[in-house]
Amino acid sequence: MSSVPRRHTGVRAAGAALAATAALLVAGLSGSASAGTAGAATPSAPTAAETLRTDAAPPALLSAMQRDLGLDRQQARQRLANEAEAGAVAGRLRAALGADFAGAWVRGAESGTLTVATTDAGDVAAIEAQGAEAEVVRHSLADLDAAKARLDRAAAGRDTSGAPVWYVDPRTNTLVVEAVRPAEARSLLAAAGVDTSLARVESRTERPRTFYDLRGGEAYYINNSGRCSIGFPITKGTQQGFATAGHCGRAGASTSGANRVAQGTFQGSTFPGLDMAWVAANASWTATPYVNGAGGQSVQVTGSTQAPVGSSVCRSGSTTGWHCGTVQQLNTSVSYQEGTVSGVTRTTVCAEPGDSGGSYISGSQAQGVTSGGSGNCSSGGETFFQPINPLLANYGLTLKTSGDGGPGPEEPPPGGTWTVGKVYQAGDTVTYGGATYRCLQGHQAQPGWEPSNVPALWQRA
Repeated sequence: MSSVPRRHTGVRAAGAALAATAALLVAGLSGSASAGTAGAATPSAPTAAETLRTDAAPPALLSAMQRDLGLDRQQARQRLANEAEAGAVAGRLRAALGADFAGAWVRGAESGTLTVATTDAGDVAAIEAQGAEAEVVRHSLADLDAAKARLDRAAAGRDTSGAPVWYVDPRTNTLVVEAVRPAEARSLLAAAGVDTSLARVESRTERPRTFYDLRGGEAYYINNSGRCSIGFPITKGTQQGFATAGHCGRAGASTSGANRVAQGTFQGSTFPGLDMAWVAANASWTATPYVNGAGGQSVQVTGSTQAPVGSSVCRSGSTTGWHCGTVQQLNTSVSYQEGTVSGVTRTTVCAEPGDSGGSYISGSQAQGVTSGGSGNCSSGGETFFQPINPLLANYGLTLKTSGDGGPGPEEPPPGGTWTVGKVYQAGDTVTYGGATYRCLQGHQAQPGWEPSNVPALWQRA
């Protein structure tokens, strides 16, 4: 594996195109710009903040952000808008920089600064043209992700309780292994054949756990015994139900609501490896595009666009209710007593027994379902969530959003490949309206989010 910075041919042309469109700055955000290359969308195309409906953030979510992140109401609103715009800018730069790209993150009370890392100093001008700060580093994100994949394979079937968490950290440009016993971390890295220049071992005192022992609050019961929290309401064709954590129940297990009324049955469940499941509800239950907020307020869900590292994220759980924090790392692996789970997102949000399966949301965008963590909401802690988009894709589910039930999208021209309900990842390409588009941010396609209409999510290829 080479760690020598590589020059990405063609980045100058990409940088020129990006510079030509870096016109629209959201107040306070360094790293926010108008979307797309020339001709990618009409002048009336919505901004990222408009697309992701940051204006729809309800009082319950804003209040939790104020309490947990030390913000006032205006700062909370501005932070959500900045994070939406930063995600779109980071997506465009990732596409432009190609193999040089080494990650992106936001920082500041209002997420007012976007940093984009690259392995090539020649990319700095293109990054700064978009209003972002540039950081030149040694390793590309692709190299770090490949090293983590080797670590995941080496951990399979191995006792990793002494080194229970590992992840790619773009802010330090390293693969980090957190260990209760550092010697075990070094042994795991050696078994994976990971270059020591790529990795760093950090100490931790607690081992993460799944939140099985459920106590009170809004919940659902499994086989009239254990309890978990509902994640996000979904549909699968005409079937209604909800997404939740795999460790909450196995396929075939029955569920009942917090009111003890028969509710449904687990249709699919994966744990460990992943931590995802879905429950098909009976005719007595109706999927709604809401998450339970503080004081019983409804928080609407309008989509599932993935939030960047450093973004604010809030969790709703049956035991501790609403709590907020920030996204620390994507693509994290964590070892529980039951086994290793990969691909989860690490956060600073607290949780306690009873919160498993519950919702993580950034603004109005669904992020994932609670997997596990350490600590609690009195002394502080960390949590990991199973991202929602892989869950939706794995089981063929459609997230219930507040746009459901309205007029459907216009039929795409014959031969168009963009499809409502499909989960797209950054870099995917589709055709729509006779043009080819590249996905900038992972999301599930919703009515009204046609590629020509949402430059925050799609760019003309």
